[in-house]
Amino acid sequence: MRKLKAARRPEIVGAAVELAAERGPAAVSMRSVAARLGLTPMALYGYFRGKDDLLDAVACHLMGLLPEPGAELPPLERLRRLAGGLRDLARAHPALAGLLFTAGASAADEALVVTDRWYAALLDAGVPAADVPRLERLLTTFVAGFVLSEVEGRFAAARRAARSRRARFAPADLPGHHRLGTRLDPDVAWDTEFGDDLTALLGVVEAAALRDS
Repeated sequence: MRKLKAARRPEIVGAAVELAAERGPAAVSMRSVAARLGLTPMALYGYFRGKDDLLDAVACHLMGLLPEPGAELPPLERLRRLAGGLRDLARAHPALAGLLFTAGASAADEALVVTDRWYAALLDAGVPAADVPRLERLLTTFVAGFVLSEVEGRFAAARRAARSRRARFAPADLPGHHRLGTRLDPDVAWDTEFGDDLTALLGVVEAAALRDS
């Protein structure tokens, strides 16, 4: 396997971040990034093996921006801050949020460091070691699903559809919707909902710790 150069990698990643933020990840290509830097596409292949490799580097750059809660904080507060930090990062870079959860990014060394923060907090909370990987997946999958639904507009689209379309169906066709009725209409305070959902999941963490005490 050929050895890749490193000197201009941060500059190239920065250009890819700017391009993706302006026009979306689909606009990132070796050619478009090279053009932004005044380079030839072949020059970039000295630093990255291709577009996927470059996008993985962008995801790793983003993971490096995640805050690290202090070890002096209570474990459940560290978990809350880890979740909130991931959500804040995704909302600050909505066009790039999906890159944080790709297979390539998940396999990166930076992902190991981030995951270790979750593991350490769960262990310090008293969760049995056998349950830690499962609960880390539960928490991070919740955050991923919530923030992607939030930044990509799925929540808003679903609410608009519920408001404009459910009246066209008989109660027997959409019994759940019709039983909820106007409860589906009020605007949602997403910060509050995220916090409430996270609190419920942290209750699962506390329960797991209590079972081992």
